[in-house]
Amino acid sequence: MPPPLIEPTDVQLMARIQHGDPDAFRVLYDRFGARAYRVAFAIARDASRAEDVVQEAFLSTWRHCALYRPERGSPQAWVLGIVRNRALDALRHHGRHDSRRVGAEQLDDRVWDAPSVEHLVARLDEAERLRHVLAQLPDPQREVIALAYYGQLSAAEIAGALALPLGTVKGRMRLGLMKLRAQGTAYAPC
Repeated sequence: MPPPLIEPTDVQLMARIQHGDPDAFRVLYDRFGARAYRVAFAIARDASRAEDVVQEAFLSTWRHCALYRPERGSPQAWVLGIVRNRALDALRHHGRHDSRRVGAEQLDDRVWDAPSVEHLVARLDEAERLRHVLAQLPDPQREVIALAYYGQLSAAEIAGALALPLGTVKGRMRLGLMKLRAQGTAYAPC
């Protein structure tokens, strides 16, 4: 019987990518692609634009992989930081500073691995309500909560991705969650 395949760590994948390994890049995309899309969508609020952002961010990851330094943070935080920056650039470029919401029919079904239609509809409804209440928060608070909820990043990873002190990230999260609770929202995404 052949020995079990051992999955490379994220840092090992980045080292292989830095040496030009396209297979390692595919694995990295498989690991972070859906999460990257959720982060891009949370910021851009447009399915098509989020897809473009993810594509551009991963191309940038491939082209500029030599800039990654493991001592400065995890590959996940680095990649999602690139996604975040690209999404913010797209938002500014297209003048999307309004609080326009995207209808459930425009959401990309790939974001969630729903086992049934009923489950998918419930998740879409919950996501729409969450986007609505998040849109009412100031940008800095919405950003850290979106990265925690959609990107599933820890406060430390968010601090690394945004180049902010950990206390600032925790403070923004706390203030944002307090505002959500004050609005009678049952969400506690972090």
